[in-house]
Amino acid sequence: MAAGGDHGSPDSYRSPLASRYASPEMCFVFSDRYKFRTWRQLWLWLAEAEQTLGLPITDEQIQEMKSNLDNIDFKMAAEEEKRLRHDVMAHVHTFGHCCPKAAGIIHLGATSCYVGDNTDLIILRNALDLLLPKACTADHSWETLLSLDSGSLHGSPELEACPR
Repeated sequence: MAAGGDHGSPDSYRSPLASRYASPEMCFVFSDRYKFRTWRQLWLWLAEAEQTLGLPITDEQIQEMKSNLDNIDFKMAAEEEKRLRHDVMAHVHTFGHCCPKAAGIIHLGATSCYVGDNTDLIILRNALDLLLPKACTADHSWETLLSLDSGSLHGSPELEACPR
């Protein structure tokens, strides 16, 4: 995949800046596929926790969810979102379609913020995991870079030492 990835694919973040400057790995971390797969992972973790707490969630439902984490029908999700006018519920329905036994427990007791906010944090953490090792040379630590006043970065030797 070229830098910035395929702009028509759910596997890559779409932006003119991403197509010019972002690595394929970074584009994937911000892609629709990664986001919605993370939502599904969060729903699985929620169901597992609820089962542990005694809610009537079966091992079969958990396994069905595990087996379909990557089985995302983007066309169906788009149609559901258009119909429901709610992105999270569209994906609840889409995931439930491929997990009929688990459909009733997907997102059980959660809010949209549960998946939205936690996914944002996971994406940002994983993006930083990609960025930090590349951010500065061995001679210039993150502590040095972060201690600089942001107004003094333009044209500074510290910033120039960081690879682009």
